[in-house]
Amino acid sequence: MTTFGRSLVWAGLLLAVAVAPCVHAQSVAVVNARIVAGPEAAPIARGTVLIRDGRVAAFGDAGSVQVPEGMAVLDAGGGTLVAGFWNSHVHLIASPLDHAAGHADEVLSDALTAAYLRWGFTTVFDIASAPGNAFGLRARIAAGEVRGPAILTVDEPFFPKDGVPGYVPDTLGGWSLKQAEVATADEASARARRQLAQGADGVKLFAGSMVGGEIGVLPMAPDIARAVAAAAREAGKPVFAHPSNTEGMEVAMAAGVTVLAHTTPNIDPWSEALVRRLVDADIALVPTLALIEVEVRKEGAPADVLERLLANASGQLRAFSAAGGDVLFGTDAGYAEVYDTRDELRLMHVAGLDWRQLLASLTTTPAARFGQAARKGRIAEGMDADLVILARDPAAGVEAFADVRYTLIGGRVVYAAEAVQ
Repeated sequence: MTTFGRSLVWAGLLLAVAVAPCVHAQSVAVVNARIVAGPEAAPIARGTVLIRDGRVAAFGDAGSVQVPEGMAVLDAGGGTLVAGFWNSHVHLIASPLDHAAGHADEVLSDALTAAYLRWGFTTVFDIASAPGNAFGLRARIAAGEVRGPAILTVDEPFFPKDGVPGYVPDTLGGWSLKQAEVATADEASARARRQLAQGADGVKLFAGSMVGGEIGVLPMAPDIARAVAAAAREAGKPVFAHPSNTEGMEVAMAAGVTVLAHTTPNIDPWSEALVRRLVDADIALVPTLALIEVEVRKEGAPADVLERLLANASGQLRAFSAAGGDVLFGTDAGYAEVYDTRDELRLMHVAGLDWRQLLASLTTTPAARFGQAARKGRIAEGMDADLVILARDPAAGVEAFADVRYTLIGGRVVYAAEAVQ
């Protein structure tokens, strides 16, 4: 087949993206790409990736990788090709994703495309949503009915007794948050085991719940936190914690959590000793720095409050990263209905992470942290063809990670910028 003929094949595939939930797995060659196979890899200035049956079959310099006759071709236009991104902190609680069973396939596809695929996310970790909602949504994605990223989920979170956070409504998608409270360690353990048996990929506990009022931050009872975390560890699953303050941090660390879902901007920068405890305990951090501005503006607080909170959180991230801690990219999307990733990228960069560290937080670090490093996180032969083509080089500016030209999952195009213009 001529190059012109292969281009016609690809034009048909791009049209399919615009009108169908997904494109069937196929043989595809991505050409004319600047390939960055992983955070530590030297870029290939002009490379080719061959994809067969949803996996990377070969990749390398264009002069060494030949495109077989008859294979469809995607011209990356000199864009930078990297592994698919992970968003390690989302919530499926914004309409229409909060009640997925009640919506048509294309409604959900459009919402997931705008929220995640358009930003290069091929995998997301939902770390608290209505019971069973994420299970049903990911089943429809796996069946090819809905176009969306791979979904990991903790399902329902764990709040302390009388500890529903004051900043969320009482109900979400028909789900009463009050039912997520736990009063005893036995109750907590039983529910954690039940959710994990039903398919949850981890657990989420509010080690310090911001209930507001005279209480402020309500810590979770240590025995309850330990019971939830123990159930997850026995199942080999991660334990997320929302710490909020120093006491919440201590509850989380004593329980043996594996991921802090936020920094703690309401307290001073973490001490060197605290950072060392976190790193030695192999606890990862999702900074969610851009969320701080969203919350401060929502409350109408003055500019100096925002400056102080961002300085605290940035200092915590800077110290944690410098000490060798695992940093995971996450935006709290769904709770914060801001899906554009540019602010988070910029703030993490200002806090000291260079473009390679940001790429790791988006790819290799979450893949390893969540047990999928053998399949995802980098470009290599045999790996899943979850790929992102960026219009610009992130080495020249980290906001390029948000300038997504194409997103592929398992070799299928699930987002093409041209198809939605």
